[in-house]
Amino acid sequence: MVLFYTIPMMRQCSYLVLLLLIFSLISCKNKGQLTQDSTEITVRKTGDKPNIIYILADDLGYGDLSSYGQQKFTTPNIDKLAEEGMLFTQHYSGSTVCAPSRSALLTGMHTGHTVVRGNKEIQPEGQYPIPDNTYTLAEAMKKVGYVTGAFGKWGLGYPGSEGDPLNQGFDSFFGYNCQRMGHNYYPRHLWANHDSLVLSENFGKKKGVYAPELIHEKTLDFIEVNKEHPFFLYVASIIPHAELAAPEEVLSKYRGKFLPEKAYEGVDSGPEYRLGPYESQKETHAAFVSMVQILDGQVGEIMAKLNKLGIADNTIVIFTSDNGPHTEGGADPDYFDSNGPFKGVKRDLYEGGIRVPMIVKWPGKVKAGSKTEQVSTFWDVFPTFTSIVGGDSPNDIDGISFLPTLLGNEDQQEKHEYLYWEFHEKGGRQAVRMGDWKGVKYNVIKNPDAPIELYDLSTDVGESNNVAEDHPEIVKKIEDILKEARTPSEVYKFNQETYLNVD
Repeated sequence: MVLFYTIPMMRQCSYLVLLLLIFSLISCKNKGQLTQDSTEITVRKTGDKPNIIYILADDLGYGDLSSYGQQKFTTPNIDKLAEEGMLFTQHYSGSTVCAPSRSALLTGMHTGHTVVRGNKEIQPEGQYPIPDNTYTLAEAMKKVGYVTGAFGKWGLGYPGSEGDPLNQGFDSFFGYNCQRMGHNYYPRHLWANHDSLVLSENFGKKKGVYAPELIHEKTLDFIEVNKEHPFFLYVASIIPHAELAAPEEVLSKYRGKFLPEKAYEGVDSGPEYRLGPYESQKETHAAFVSMVQILDGQVGEIMAKLNKLGIADNTIVIFTSDNGPHTEGGADPDYFDSNGPFKGVKRDLYEGGIRVPMIVKWPGKVKAGSKTEQVSTFWDVFPTFTSIVGGDSPNDIDGISFLPTLLGNEDQQEKHEYLYWEFHEKGGRQAVRMGDWKGVKYNVIKNPDAPIELYDLSTDVGESNNVAEDHPEIVKKIEDILKEARTPSEVYKFNQETYLNVD
């Protein structure tokens, strides 16, 4: 049995501590059961707005799904989504690391405009918050009567801050508030709304609660509870981000099947243990595959739940990833060809760091087994969802609705003039995609006039042939975009330092 202790987040004086502790001990009986604000919940009627489930994998590469070319293992449940929906071949993440990618998703703005542009830590737990005056996708959905829930990893505001998920439009939250805490799959606590739920079976070196499984249980509960209401469910899985860890009953199925194995020596004791550094893993290949299989199985269970409740036909399900594959904690993207045909990995602005899989299933609307080359990105999700549900999007967002593409009306699809990214680690990096042209600029801090690399993606998706010298007029256009596409930030500058900022 898993035992939770509910610990209030803020304590102001001794007698309040006592009262809150009493309340906490009482509330521990519900095993972390979530409650939600029902003030804007509307009862579903026949033909009402569709439910929307947005499943976001963490550091899953373009080539990590068998529907996108993975050869060493299969992902049957995610592949089934593609068979029953639309597969995007040119979809881009909001950034090449976690927090800014999520910020772009939830604000509809690229990293030259969105507030959270990097993984900026706030101690002892959490990241720099989205400001209170930010209008998020969750708030837009809530405004038109949707129940909103976020499950998994947050990373956009430390507990209780203005960026806390419950202060940014979500009725309920369960999971990791802090990205750094999400580096450990057997955490000492998770967050259930405003309460910290201490996981006693993970004390010391015990591994009694595998967090993705508990978070998944709460995700299914959310669907069950809200089956009569239109809901927006944001499933921000931590899989397959490092550390590489899976329950033995899963890992044993893949042991010895992905040889030669690769070992990783991490932090297995001391004051930093399970507070950010990754644990050791002797079988990183088997562990990685185990994690992806767990994620794939959870996607299948979500679909089974929708079918059991009879709401699958009125539910849009989207699956994607927050950036390219990582190399941390012993991960081996070269072995699995995780970035597919692309150059680069997480923290790169080459295609391998930012081009990600996206699959959309919408019964009766999206043609089953279809595929699109429409260029789209995370900041397009906001206006797409509001177009579907009849909500409103801010006038200053960068996104374009890809609803026409989903409905098979690509001739009516608006196109981006360009896509822009900036990254605040490793000396500063910028990138632009303009049509089939891709411009990349590295070492922005040390050399603001660093040359722009230019690639023609129509013939060189691997970005192996820099043709900048052959097309000075294109380079000049991209150079102008690099200057004009962004607004300065007092918080995120191109010398950003983060927990894992290593060269």
